[in-house]
Amino acid sequence: MTKSDLIIFDCDGVLVDSEMLSCRCLSEVLTGYGIILGLDQALDLFLGRSVTAVCEHYEALGRLIPEQFPAELKSGVRAAFQSGLRPIEGVSSVLENLHIPHCVASSSDVDRVSFSLSLTGLAPHFDSRLYTSQMVERGKPAPDLFLYAAKRMQADPRRTLVIEDSVSGVIAAKAAGMTVWGFVGGSHYQSRDGKAILHEAGADRVFGRMADFWRTDQ
Repeated sequence: MTKSDLIIFDCDGVLVDSEMLSCRCLSEVLTGYGIILGLDQALDLFLGRSVTAVCEHYEALGRLIPEQFPAELKSGVRAAFQSGLRPIEGVSSVLENLHIPHCVASSSDVDRVSFSLSLTGLAPHFDSRLYTSQMVERGKPAPDLFLYAAKRMQADPRRTLVIEDSVSGVIAAKAAGMTVWGFVGGSHYQSRDGKAILHEAGADRVFGRMADFWRTDQ
């Protein structure tokens, strides 16, 4: 860790426990369009991916997604977050004691990231250091977003640590030449072998509690 000049946090599933809420909303909205997507399938296909990636997936299968899809999904997610979003346990303590430059790089849009961090009281830890897939040509698993964030933070990718919970995020971080720690403490990994999934994707380390953030024996 002494070699890291920057820590990049994913938002959903790393800072806030949002993945189950958002995937349920995605499944419900798509069901309204006659597209059946189970919760487990949503996690497998779209964990860490952008709304654009969802549209491109179904368009490649010949399923046209209505124009109102992004707005309808955003509305559903916002309502679900207002009633049920919580910060990842222990993450506030990690951020309060972090003396390394840090930022967020998320596949969600800026409004959703800002909303999530404000709801959970985490916004002051990041201020305006929020970078999203809207800002680059290609989202995760391409490395563009992480490279963009490092450039904006004036950090060397080779001296940057990424905290990610998704396969696409781990792949993106490794493609950017960064060290990546997989985090599997979100509720979406309660019934899935997250450690095996993220290790297989290339994570340099996988941990399940923010209380263990600084442990070196994992």
